[in-house]
Amino acid sequence: MSNDTPLDVPSRRRFIGVAAAAVAAGALSKLAFAETPQSITEVTQSTGGDKAAIRRLRVHVPESQLTELRRRVKATRWPERETVTDASQGVQLATMQNLARYWSTEYNWRKVEARLNALPQFVTEIDGLDIHFIHVRSKHDNALPIIVTHGWPGSIIEQLKIIDPLTNPTAHGGTAADAFDVVIPSLPGYGFSGKPTATGWDPQRIARAWVVLMQRLGYKRYVAQGGDWGNAVTEQMALLTPPGLLAIHTNMPATVPDNIADALKYGNPPPANLSPEERHAFDQLDYFYKHGLGYAQEMANRPQTLYGIEDSPIGLAAWMIDHDAASQALIARVFAGGSEGLTRDDILDNITLYWLTNTGVSSARLYWENKLNFFAPKHVAIPVAVSVFPDEIYAAPRSWTEQAYPKLIHYNRLPKGGHFAAWEQPQAFTDEVRASFQSLR
Repeated sequence: MSNDTPLDVPSRRRFIGVAAAAVAAGALSKLAFAETPQSITEVTQSTGGDKAAIRRLRVHVPESQLTELRRRVKATRWPERETVTDASQGVQLATMQNLARYWSTEYNWRKVEARLNALPQFVTEIDGLDIHFIHVRSKHDNALPIIVTHGWPGSIIEQLKIIDPLTNPTAHGGTAADAFDVVIPSLPGYGFSGKPTATGWDPQRIARAWVVLMQRLGYKRYVAQGGDWGNAVTEQMALLTPPGLLAIHTNMPATVPDNIADALKYGNPPPANLSPEERHAFDQLDYFYKHGLGYAQEMANRPQTLYGIEDSPIGLAAWMIDHDAASQALIARVFAGGSEGLTRDDILDNITLYWLTNTGVSSARLYWENKLNFFAPKHVAIPVAVSVFPDEIYAAPRSWTEQAYPKLIHYNRLPKGGHFAAWEQPQAFTDEVRASFQSLR
């Protein structure tokens, strides 16, 4: 890794500033300026250049960048319509044109920018890289600290809806005993975190960084949660068994037995003795491996080839939307005028964050870095809680889950929800997190 401080790395493209309130408090040094006009964040510089210092971050996107985004969306060169009547050839033209129309004429980034700036956001350097995170402490005593990790094509945007219900439970149907302190970091190469300039930032290294982050925040006991890459990182944290990590919760568990994985890998029929629940999971995985894994294969093998998603906002949006069939179908319904789970603004808040931070390719490299078998059990020995949403890539059966996690403290199958559970079903997700860790308080 580079020995440069974050302020010396021009590729970060940051305007480095300081919040007036912090300066007034005398806690931070004077302004330091980056040289690029492309900057979209302001970060306080620590007194004395302490790399381990926790610095405040504020988001401000120059209007010129938003104008350029709208121009590029309007200038999209469209392909012809798909030759089928469904989404079997990919994200349909009507969906993308509906998205483009709204993105270029009605969407307002400033709304989510204000939401982000209303939250305590920070940056700290860990293992040579700037890590961005949201950190909201509950007003209630004895709140349980939790670190929540997003995945791809997600971001911190996924978790915004669960922050207040977790930190302020009495306003959301809970009691003070349900309170959490919430930490939500951006993965390396994602959002406002730094972009690795050398190889090695795999889920194991990120897990080690998250352990350092929780220690740096002063937490002696805490829990962790994740789905998608967030699950991979959270499980690796559990395998480190750091002092203070009490348990983990996942909404995308790694539970697929070896015989199931082998059958899927070699195109064999499912084992004859599967229960209906297990057979459904097998069929979901079989469909995903045959029809929905293309994006992961490309990013795992040739992430640098994806120049198109850095140059075209519509190219980026289509690439991100084509993640799994259920989520894609939901997004298509939303842009066709439907209302369920996610809104048009929700979806574009996330895509626009990727665009403005220029993280289409840098986020994709996590697939290249990863050497883990994503759905294989990792032999996690600490307590684990699992919430199963029916439209996830696969709905993990209880039987597989009990085999994968010998200290299973919570298992529940939800009636609705998919891959972006916290984003799409925040109330159900919040209830699950509360129930999962109740016995540990």
